[in-house]
Formats: sequence, structure tokens, C-alpha cells
Amino acid sequence: MADSSPSTVLVTGAGGRTGQLVYKKLKEKPDQYVARGLVRTEESKQKIGGADDVFIGDIRDAGSIIPAIQGTDALIILTSAVPLMKPGFDPTKGGRPEFYFDDGAYPEQVDWIGQKNQIDAAKAAGVKHIVLVGSMGGTNPNHPLNSLGNGNILVWKRKAEQYLADSGIPYTIIRAGGLLDKDGGLRELIVGKDDDLLQTDTKTIPRADVAEVCIQGLNFEEAQFKAFDLASRPEGAGAPTKDFKALFSRITSRF
Repeated sequence: MADSSPSTVLVTGAGGRTGQLVYKKLKEKPDQYVARGLVRTEESKQKIGGADDVFIGDIRDAGSIIPAIQGTDALIILTSAVPLMKPGFDPTKGGRPEFYFDDGAYPEQVDWIGQKNQIDAAKAAGVKHIVLVGSMGGTNPNHPLNSLGNGNILVWKRKAEQYLADSGIPYTIIRAGGLLDKDGGLRELIVGKDDDLLQTDTKTIPRADVAEVCIQGLNFEEAQFKAFDLASRPEGAGAPTKDFKALFSRITSRF
């Protein structure tokens, strides 16, 4: 509504590639949003402009995220464990690279404990809506992503999603397909459930489009209490998605 005051929205993982896009998009609409970011280091804070609205905290330490979340209306969770490639891989010799997670930064600690801490803090602070970005593939315990660094990353992400769905807070769970570093706003977006899109040719999506869906999800009741897979058609195949109310209205799944 035009006469309502701007919503204060906290983006966690704001130093990541998708998080940066969400934070920037919010900043571009000061009449609608008061943007905040949460990052883990001073270096990440400077990378996204170093403004006073960017807080430094560690999602694994519940107390450290409270200052960022106090007084916010909505939370967009874009934190994720990051698998690192073991050094010494030579692609010319065939085989596959091996991955590991830093100590203390395994999916269980980041994608489960860290997201649970955020959800609990948001609930205590009276946050009215949480948008959580996860990944497609969570219905399959044997998904290749789970074997990376023996981290079971999709298992822990799914556990956090379930915790959010059971929290009582209005939520929007976006399970994104393979992320592309391409321009947004140029493709028809596709929603699905239960990883059915993984059986099709449309299982990727630009990060910029995921960022846009995160923000649009704050604007429509049709996006609340919904969980869905998100992908896109190739550029030029289908009309670019502009009507997000209609997109969210097509989603029937709560989890």
C-alpha cells in the first residue's frame, strides 16, 4: 500500500553472490524497504559497501545475530555452507575433484544450527515473515550434493526448512535450481514441487531472478506458507515473468 511505511528487511548471507543481489535490490527501493545485511566478516561488509546497516555476526552464535534482527519486519535467509575443493586436482588427468568443509563450517553447523538460530531469533524479535532460500534435490538422500565433503548438505537444509515450516511464522521456502550468473528479468520462471523439475530440461535459474523472487515474496499473501522449487526457461522461450502474484498463486505445496 502506498501510504504504509517501509518494511525493515534483514538479508543474512548478504556477502554471498545471491545475498549481495538481494541486499542491493532492497537498497534500490528505499520507499518500500529499509535494508539490512548480516555478514560474517569486516571484509564482507566492505565488499558490499560498508554501510552502517550491514551488521557483522556469526549465525552459529545465536547471541551475535540479535542486534541485526531486532526491529525487523522480515528476514531473508541466504546463508549456506560452502564446500571447498581440495588442492591438487588436475582436470587433465580425469577423475573428480574432492571437496571438504572448514572445521566448524559443515552443513550441520551452518545450514541446520545456523538457520535454526536465525529462525529462533526472528521469532523472539516478532519478525512477521521469513523467506528461506534452499536447493532442489532435497527429496533424494542419495543426491550427489550430499556426498560433497561428506556434508549431507541437502539433508541439513531440509531439516532447517521443516523447522521453519513448523515455527508458526509465515514463511516462503524457495528451493532454487542450479544458479546462473546471468541477467535477471529476461526469462519465464517455473515453479514445481518435490524435485519434479529435476526430471526436465528447465532446472537452472539466474541468481538475479532468485533475488527478485525473494523480494516479491514479501509483497504477496499468496507467497506465504508456501514451499516450492524454482527454475526458469531459457531466454527467448516463453515470456519473462512479470506477474508474481500469479506465479505464487500457482503454488499449492506448503512443504
